[in-house]
Formats: sequence, structure tokens, C-alpha cells
Amino acid sequence: MASKNSNGETYGKGRTRNFATVVYPDSSPENWQEILTDQFIPAFISPLHDMDTNPDGELKKHHWHVLLTYDSMKTKEQAESVFNLINGVGCEVVQSLRGYARYLCHLDNPEKHQYDSASVRALCGADYNATIGLPTDKYKAIGEIIEYCKANNTCSYSELLEYSMYERYDWFRVLCDSATVVIKEYLKSRAWTTYQRSKEVNKIDRSNSEQSAD
Repeated sequence: MASKNSNGETYGKGRTRNFATVVYPDSSPENWQEILTDQFIPAFISPLHDMDTNPDGELKKHHWHVLLTYDSMKTKEQAESVFNLINGVGCEVVQSLRGYARYLCHLDNPEKHQYDSASVRALCGADYNATIGLPTDKYKAIGEIIEYCKANNTCSYSELLEYSMYERYDWFRVLCDSATVVIKEYLKSRAWTTYQRSKEVNKIDRSNSEQSAD
């Protein structure tokens, strides 16, 4: 059973780390994101949901989803006191941090409008890409990297890493975290295969030239 301290705050049972609310443009302070930042709580702010629809196809009221990810256990009342500062509507206890973080862009809801994950704003040290990451995302990225190397005849790991750093940061993270060995071996093998094929082509060309001379 939950207990209360001398300030009337609940502690023990009933506490959790993650809470969410919805913020509407027409009822929130103009500087609400700055107000939230000033609370020094790790948090994610979704892109503006301006393409959500009701079952009948009518557009929903534009809104943002806000997800607080406290470093320690908090009560719902403590989260509500933060949401009240920005006129957040509701205070939802979040059971799955990853699941709700992915919902900020509808990543697992293909029937809904897909928002750009790069537009999620992360506050006070929160790491969105690390939070939403799934094992399957790594394998998908590796597949995309291999296809890129094939299409662009890339055999240089340094060129790939530099390209990823500037153009595909999701690939860059995967390469730095876990995929370097796989991709280096792929590029080494690709370079060897390309070389061997080149030798075969040159051999055939020489043979054809000799036959023509005869």
C-alpha cells in the first residue's frame, strides 16, 4: 500500500519513471518547450502531430506528445505538477518507455501518418535513438549499408564512415556500436571479388586480342 511523507507526497508503491501528456498549440504557453527544458528533466517532444485523423478521416486537432523520463522514481502527482506548467492535457503513466517513445512518430503504426524521427526533440540528456532502438533496426541498417556499397561501388570503409557521419547518422551509430567488423569484412571481400573479376575480364580481353591478331 502506498504511503505519504510529511509533505503529503506518495512514495513506495505507485511510483514510476515515465509519464506522458499531450500539448495543444492553442492552449499552451508560447514558450512551453523552454519552460519544460528549464525543469531539467530528461524528456522527448514529438514532432507536431498535424496529420493525425479520426476513423472518419477528419483531421485531429494538432498536438504534441511529451514524454518525461525521470532518472528516479516519481509519483504521478509530481509529473502532473510539471505538465501543469505547460498546460499539458492528461498525465499518462507509461508502461513501456521504448514503446511510447516509438509512438511519438508512429513507428509501429503503419496505418497512421509517419513522422520524422529526426524531428523529435530530446531534452536534458535524453537519447531518442538509443531509446527507440530494436535489434531488428541494426540488421535493417546493415542491409541498407550493403545495398549502398553495391550501388555506389564502395570498397573504402573510411569513405563509408564519413558519408554515414554526415548523411546517414543512423548508419553511423550502427557502424560505431556493433557493425564495424561485419562491414569491414564485407568491404574487404567485395574489394577482393571486384579485383578477381577485373582480372578475369582482362584475361578474356587479352585472349580476344590475341585471336584477332592471328
